[in-house]
Amino acid sequence: MIHVLAMIDLQEGTRDRFLKEFHGIMPEVHAEEGCLVYGPTIDVDTGNEKLEPPRPNTVTIVEQWESLEALSAHLVAPHMLAYRERVKDIVAGSTVYVTEPA
Repeated sequence: MIHVLAMIDLQEGTRDRFLKEFHGIMPEVHAEEGCLVYGPTIDVDTGNEKLEPPRPNTVTIVEQWESLEALSAHLVAPHMLAYRERVKDIVAGSTVYVTEPA
């Protein structure tokens, strides 16, 4: 099993639009072979000054896949290619980490 954390930085004020598009593809992704977990998260304001403040223009995608092969297939799935095209003008950048249990 592998874990993916994808931090998606968005153009200011576009988070709701991004989340609407993202939620629209979730059923197709959940149906993909090897998908165990796939969903968006947003930062929580903890009020704790020792923790990072919330990032209003960032969405973190939390994923789990059975294998790297399943992740690779996901990345080129037709619904993912179409989704990326729809959100490309609101995504400012991204950082993706792929990890495995230690």
